[in-house]
Amino acid sequence: MRVIPPPSVPYGATAVRPGWPDLPADLRAAIVARLGTQVIWATTATGGFTRGFAAVLDTADGDKVFVKAARLVDQRHLCDWYAHEAAVVAALPSSVPAPAVRWTLTTAGHFAVCFDAVPGSVPSLPWSPGSLSAVLSAWAVTGAALAAPPHALLDVGLPALSELLRADLSWWQEILAGRYPLPPGAAVARDHIRELAALEAALPALVAVTPGAAGPLTHCDLRVDNVLVADSGTVWICDWNWLCWGPAWFDTAGLLVSAYASGLDADALFFGHPTAAGCPPAALDGTLAALSGYLLTRAAAGPTDASPHLREHQRWSGEATLAWLADRQGWA
Repeated sequence: MRVIPPPSVPYGATAVRPGWPDLPADLRAAIVARLGTQVIWATTATGGFTRGFAAVLDTADGDKVFVKAARLVDQRHLCDWYAHEAAVVAALPSSVPAPAVRWTLTTAGHFAVCFDAVPGSVPSLPWSPGSLSAVLSAWAVTGAALAAPPHALLDVGLPALSELLRADLSWWQEILAGRYPLPPGAAVARDHIRELAALEAALPALVAVTPGAAGPLTHCDLRVDNVLVADSGTVWICDWNWLCWGPAWFDTAGLLVSAYASGLDADALFFGHPTAAGCPPAALDGTLAALSGYLLTRAAAGPTDASPHLREHQRWSGEATLAWLADRQGWA
């Protein structure tokens, strides 16, 4: 199995964010007041693709917290994401390895959310077998916990994965219909657009879950840059603003794209994972089709006001996803 070289910028260094001194003085004062102690050091988070503030704050009483903040006017979408994530994390089962939320704050034209600061770093690519095994184990525990979610999560208001797929991950169907050009990096797809569109179109039915039922739920954004692995091997799953009704194997497939690119046997890892028990091969193929179409078309969308590294991430991920699917389908 071949290794696909990772993006030129490591996932732990993709962010372009303001630092603690860049925040308005009244916002910093409000955060300090909420903490009840002075901030003596701030370490800006270097991973991720938004331009919102995110940093570990060391306090005078020896505590560490992780704070995100965004402007209410021109970063309202980030504020909405942070508020939703805080509500989701507060309702997660205790067995889910997610940093706990402490408080939220709306002040000085900003919204801020405070989490426990946890040890760990974004895994480097190619994956080491040990790190990947630890992450897959943590995801298995998480998938089991979300298979029958607590009632508190039912009240948060979560979307259905099937509807997200129809609305946002149906790009091969758009290309087949002539409403969107074939994106760069999709040369292998040129003679297989009809098959890709069919796989993509079949996926919503395979992930269909009735919202508000007993479950299951899935993270819906499980990627290498949304996990932290500590030196001890402890894994934390972060960024919970896309939690939705759907099977956990959808995220298992998305996570394993980077394992495929690392030269590992992604098929064996997928079908051997507890979240994929009973999952038909067509579900994996449909997931890879939908993700590759979305990622490649977004990569071709031009400049963004998010991280300057976002388009490279999308292009690399889309090409790796399509390559995995092409291998499975036997496309040259």
